[in-house]
Amino acid sequence: MAEPNIVGPTLNNLFETDPQLKPFESDIQRRYGLFQRRLVELEEAEGGFDQFSRSYQTFGVQRQANNGLLFKEWAPGAAALFLTGDFNDWNNVSHPYEKKEHGKWELYLPPKKDKSPAIPHESKLKVVVQTPGGERLYRISPWAKYVTKRLDSNTYDWVHWDPLQPYLHKHPRPKKPKSLRVYEAHVGIASPEGKIASYTNFTVNVLPRIKDLGYNCIQLMAVMEHAYYASFGYQVTSFFAASSRFGTPEELKRLIDEAHSMGIMVLLDVVHSHASSNTEDGLNMFDGTDACFFHAGPRGDHTIWGSRLFNYASWEVKRFLLSNLRWWMEEYRFDGFRFDGITSMLYHHHGIGVSFTGKLSEYFGMQVDEDCLVHLMVTNHILRTLYPDCITIAEDVSGMPGLCRAVTEGGCGFDYRLAMAIPDKWIQILKEYRDEDWDISDIIKTLTNRRHGEASIAYAESHDQALVGDKSLAFWLMDKEMYTNMSALVPMTPVIDRGIQLHKMIRLLTHTLGGEAYLNFMGNEFGHPEWLDFPRKGNDESYLYARRQYNLVDIEHLRYRQLYAFDRDMNHTEDKYGWLASERGTVTTKHQADKVIVFERASVIFIFNFHPTQSYNNYRVAVGPPGKYKIKLDTDDRQYGGHGRLEHATEFFTEPVPFHDRPNSMQVYIPCRTALVLANEEIDYCY
Repeated sequence: MAEPNIVGPTLNNLFETDPQLKPFESDIQRRYGLFQRRLVELEEAEGGFDQFSRSYQTFGVQRQANNGLLFKEWAPGAAALFLTGDFNDWNNVSHPYEKKEHGKWELYLPPKKDKSPAIPHESKLKVVVQTPGGERLYRISPWAKYVTKRLDSNTYDWVHWDPLQPYLHKHPRPKKPKSLRVYEAHVGIASPEGKIASYTNFTVNVLPRIKDLGYNCIQLMAVMEHAYYASFGYQVTSFFAASSRFGTPEELKRLIDEAHSMGIMVLLDVVHSHASSNTEDGLNMFDGTDACFFHAGPRGDHTIWGSRLFNYASWEVKRFLLSNLRWWMEEYRFDGFRFDGITSMLYHHHGIGVSFTGKLSEYFGMQVDEDCLVHLMVTNHILRTLYPDCITIAEDVSGMPGLCRAVTEGGCGFDYRLAMAIPDKWIQILKEYRDEDWDISDIIKTLTNRRHGEASIAYAESHDQALVGDKSLAFWLMDKEMYTNMSALVPMTPVIDRGIQLHKMIRLLTHTLGGEAYLNFMGNEFGHPEWLDFPRKGNDESYLYARRQYNLVDIEHLRYRQLYAFDRDMNHTEDKYGWLASERGTVTTKHQADKVIVFERASVIFIFNFHPTQSYNNYRVAVGPPGKYKIKLDTDDRQYGGHGRLEHATEFFTEPVPFHDRPNSMQVYIPCRTALVLANEEIDYCY
């Protein structure tokens, strides 16, 4: 396909939004120049980025039109390469590769006499790497599409995956939504049973719940194959292989296709920031050297994670990583990516021992790994050009300016960044402060402190907060009483009452004020009890906490069902009024003593009374558009575990009484520990 010409960056928009970046204009221009040069190099050397990023069609093993098999690897440090496996009774010298230019190796196996491939589907294989010193190393191809764990070992085997009838996608990709509501999920824990759950289980039992809840996007974790289950998928060993512990590649394709049939996008949690240090079943020392895909020496080691760090300046590493993204987009039809560990990628210090203060000098200078920064610019440019509806999300704690601005504006090109300070703030509040001591202004500052013109994904908690060593919001709020006092057949205890109300209010405030998209980790929508802990030696390989107890929602008398209902209706209310797709909320009231927050967004009024005991009659709130307002969502509704203190048929009429810099106002009754969403009955809320 034709690739568009690239023009210089239009920095005016960037500087209008953030004039303080103007002194760094030369840095931004230089980065953009490196980006342009990279595209030119790809055009000259590889015929353009489209062909370059499709290298998964030429590397690894490829079945030819005549059913012959072509094998190709990059192993610059190797003296010789051989193929062994079931097909040759594991003879490690009978099938040598031929050495090509630039560290490439190729082997062709003609079809059998019956014209079938020389290596059948599901055969086991290994690449034998002979080092210059004569050592023979057994390796898995970096391009392997399927690997399985040996029964008698913790290592993995390369399994040739070439089914006669591969899964064919039936449904088109959904269009990128204006309001993004993300359900963060892990296939293996998506069942109440104490075992590793499957792609099929997720398709049949979890997808319908996600659809019912009103989420329009799934962020799938731990899909890229990882030998160590307890790594949560963040120690990847095989980058092109969908994890076999959950099922087959075809079953994952069906999962994604079924999600598409429901209008739900599916993002891959992609790990290109580092790789597992495993050698027998990982990329590490593939060719017998400590370099190859990684930096040689100490620079190639992450001292905290114990993993290997990619050399983003390497031509073949660029090929591998860009092709990896195209593979997941084309073969499995993912709709985009959440890039893990962006902070580690952006800086030579990898964020280790660094406290980012927000000073702009922290984002420019020798500490920035511009090879990686430019690689990310190229990545987003390619994805955006080839897949206009593709979504990319950056997990960055540093606050790098321009990360979510268009590449043509001098940015890095991501669609969203995760608002990682928000869940930390909620956990801090619940751990350290009594309800009456909550700092309302500080809460608002945390929820609104984000770069203008760069979209953020707000979340009250993610998988990080659920992991062992921390607690979910529900567990911080209700702790051990969740085991005994969650029945709706008996009155709520004070602890459960407080927990139920604050759980809803915290999530609604985060949803409505904290960003331009919203994320929830599976199970937290209904206040999943306990923590998350994968089977490991430290817990006797137990699956007790490596599961999500969706069955709790199906028990009618348990209050988990009420929290689920609120989360569902919160999302469906957003779907109608579109506050995530609108401009930021305008806060009109932040009253410390009253513990009240009022703001307007998308012409909808949001009212929060966090006071533990004080309700307010005729509380005046500022309003922009005049008219008649009605309650559209009420955390105090009995169906959500509230006390039903409000009459939803009540109509609130504005008065031309200016209040807090708004032209109109109205008076409302706000019960304690209650949040309200009020919409104007005279406005067409199509967005």
